[in-house]
Amino acid sequence: MSTELNTMALSVPQGAGLDGYIQSVNRIPMLTAEKEKALATRLYENSDLDAAKELIMSHLRFVVHVARSYSGYGLPQADLIQEGNIGLMKAVKRFDPSVGVRLVSFAVHWIKAEIHEYVLRNWRVVKVATTKAQRKLFFNLRKMKKRLGWFSQKEVETVANELGVSTKEVLEMETRMSAHDQAFELSSDDDDSKEGSAYSPAMYLEDKRSDLAAEIEAKDYENHTQQKLLGAMSHLDERSQDIVQSRWLSEDKTTLHDLAEKYEVSAERVRQLEQNAMKKLRLAMS
Repeated sequence: MSTELNTMALSVPQGAGLDGYIQSVNRIPMLTAEKEKALATRLYENSDLDAAKELIMSHLRFVVHVARSYSGYGLPQADLIQEGNIGLMKAVKRFDPSVGVRLVSFAVHWIKAEIHEYVLRNWRVVKVATTKAQRKLFFNLRKMKKRLGWFSQKEVETVANELGVSTKEVLEMETRMSAHDQAFELSSDDDDSKEGSAYSPAMYLEDKRSDLAAEIEAKDYENHTQQKLLGAMSHLDERSQDIVQSRWLSEDKTTLHDLAEKYEVSAERVRQLEQNAMKKLRLAMS
C-alpha cells in the first residue's frame, strides 16, 4: 500500500476526537457486492490504489465494530482501531475477488489477528500467551468466565473440553490472567518510604556468580595493573603519552588524522609513534 493509504488508515484520533472519527467512518457509504468486486478486480489486476482506498474507506466502520469487542482489555480504543486498520489494509492487499466471497468475510481474520497481537503485547508487561494454544486460551477464557472468582473443577473441565486443551493448561492460563505485573526493582518513591517496609523480587534473587574473594582479587589485580601502566607511561615522552592516551585510554577516541593535524606530522608518522610507544609499554609491564 502507498504511504497515503497508510496515513489515511492509521490516523485515528485519541480522546474526544475519536467520536468524530467514528461518526465520519459511519457516514461513508457501504459498497454493493457488484461495486466491491469491480474495485477489487481493479486492484488485483492493475494495482489501482484509488480502488484500494475506496475499499478500505468503506470498511473502516467494520474495524470500529470489531475493535469495540476488545474494549474489556483496558486498552485505548483508538489504538485497537488503528491496529485493526492495519489488518484491514493487509486484507485488501491480499484479497482475490475471483474466490467469490465478500471482502468483509476475508478481512475479519486479518483485523482480529492484528488486534490480538496488540492486546498480547500491551495487556501486560510480561506476555501471558506465546504459543498458538495459549493465545486461543487467552481470548476464549475471558469470554467463558461467568464470575470474577476462580473456576471450579467442573468449569475447568468444561472449558478444557470445549477448547480442546488439557485442564492443566486452563488452570495455568487462568493463573497468568489473574496475576498482576510487579516491578522487578523498587521505584524511587518506594525506596524512600519506610526503610525495610517494601520489598521487590530483585531482593530475593541469589547471585550465584558472586564470589567475594574473587571480586576482591580481581579489583586488586586491576589496581595493580593500573599502577604498572601509569609507571610505564611515565617513561614515555609527552607526545607519545598523549597519543596513547588519546588513542587507547580516552572514552572519545582520537583519529590518526586529528593527531597528525595537532602535531603537524603525517598520519603515518603518528601510527609509527603509537606502535613504538605500545612496544615500550609492553616491555615495561612484562
